[in-house]
Amino acid sequence: MKRLLIALACLALSLPVLAQNADDPATREDVNLLLRTMHSHDMMQRTMEVQLQSVQELLHDQLVKERGKTAPEFEARFKKAMSDLYKNFPMDEFEQAMIPAYQKHFTHGDIEAMNAFYSSPVGQKVLQELPAVMQEGMQAAGPILSKYLSEWQEKIKKEFPPEEKNGPGSPAQN
Repeated sequence: MKRLLIALACLALSLPVLAQNADDPATREDVNLLLRTMHSHDMMQRTMEVQLQSVQELLHDQLVKERGKTAPEFEARFKKAMSDLYKNFPMDEFEQAMIPAYQKHFTHGDIEAMNAFYSSPVGQKVLQELPAVMQEGMQAAGPILSKYLSEWQEKIKKEFPPEEKNGPGSPAQN
């Protein structure tokens, strides 16, 4: 009798899940399962490491280009600031804040299909290799981005030249 009651309780608790239609909105539980399947916490950490390294190199190159060189103490302080940014990033809060966006754009069936893919060997390989692909892609695209940003910066300087002191619109005249 005890086993029958346990089986009935399990069945009653699982009915809402079993009754869920593929077109129903994704639940928080659906999205949390997807994020676990995708190892999203680890993936975000690895992606941030790659992006921070790329951003650090880009900013360093830009500073050297503008100033000629940077002071040694600046280098150490800048690296520490970038490291602190990474270490103190609220990864769990960030991940949980993303759940409503997944729920808005994906149905229960969509999430099930993504879980099936990311649980497969190919899906796991995608998750494993994507950070390296992104890093290599960013390294290849770095010179293009640097050139584009330099050109954009020159364009902005021409469109918005610095105002002369006590010129039109300056606080001294208002």
